[in-house]
Amino acid sequence: MPEMTISFLGTGSGTSTNSAHTAIVYDCDDGTRLLVDASSGNSVARAGFELGIPVESIDTVLLSHHHFDHMSGLVYVQQARAQARPDAPPLDVYLTEECLKWTNQLCSCNPSIGEANQDGVTNVAGRQVVRWHVVEPGQEISLGPTTTAVCFPADHIASAVGWRVDSDGMGVVFSADTRFNPELIKASQGARLLIHEAFRTDEEKEHAAGRGHSTSGDAGRSADQAGVGELILTHLDTGFSREPQPLIDDAKKHFSGPIRAVRDLDQVDISSP
Repeated sequence: MPEMTISFLGTGSGTSTNSAHTAIVYDCDDGTRLLVDASSGNSVARAGFELGIPVESIDTVLLSHHHFDHMSGLVYVQQARAQARPDAPPLDVYLTEECLKWTNQLCSCNPSIGEANQDGVTNVAGRQVVRWHVVEPGQEISLGPTTTAVCFPADHIASAVGWRVDSDGMGVVFSADTRFNPELIKASQGARLLIHEAFRTDEEKEHAAGRGHSTSGDAGRSADQAGVGELILTHLDTGFSREPQPLIDDAKKHFSGPIRAVRDLDQVDISSP
């Protein structure tokens, strides 16, 4: 029976003041470890340390888009990893062409970086420390013996994507930042778990959509229409991360399966039914 442990290193929205920004680790039972989004600052290293996930154990990153709260921590991940494992192979980062443009600019601001280009990043000694993999929606990539991933368009900013990861036939979908998104529903069909952002309840639907985000009601509708086994709410704004029950209640109006809202350092174990 396939199993996966999902560790939430950061669960806050971009304006959250009491939670770290988005970063999730998937530990698949074929030994594949994935970092999905890289938060900001040193959040990945700090939360990873608390959960026994050292930053140097991360070799593969999936990025959803180039907003600072999802990718600006990548520089720290690379630097801390390189310090702990000087001979490690390059960090493999999967991202869209537009996201690559912005991450290269971010990396170029680091004085330890020699060059950032279309292929990857080298340090000042000329050694490659990051390897970019530009992906297109619908393109399946192999990440482990039984683990694959495919991205799909998100409705947030240009080139933003969500990710579906399948390991030994068990699917986990991350919505990324998005408004209500038919592409997500299509990509989530039959998934074991949907991890979906929930910026507001349906009472503030227009406000959420105006910011390029979803409500918890949107998350519930998506989970129901996709027929997923379970729904997790994340990317919570400050008030809701303190008291998420209104989000859960909102999602329950549309989805009858298990629903939970996560906080930083939460870990979830899932397996096939």
